[in-house]
Amino acid sequence: MDEAEDNSNSCTPFLKALADAHRWEFVRILLAGPRTVTSLAEETGMSQYNVSKHLKVLRETGIAESRRDGKFVHYQITPSFQSRVSADENSLHLGCCSFHFDRAAPETGNGC
Repeated sequence: MDEAEDNSNSCTPFLKALADAHRWEFVRILLAGPRTVTSLAEETGMSQYNVSKHLKVLRETGIAESRRDGKFVHYQITPSFQSRVSADENSLHLGCCSFHFDRAAPETGNGC
């Protein structure tokens, strides 16, 4: 497999995770700093159950990580994923394509 194919294949889990508009929004919010499930639910108007389901996908993909602090679980972007985000935090570079957080996520993909 050549390097171009390897980069495309490594993008697939990220593309699947970010294809959902809610997860796209969570990543955008988490780029500003760690949040709890409760605060994400309040910011987005979603139930804590649905927020947790979406965060599980982001965690399994390696986009987000969690840490427990007493009864609260704080989520943040992983350092490895953060390294793919531009310094101004307005774009994400996966190798196969780029996302721009200052634009709304399209209903059918993200312009890749």
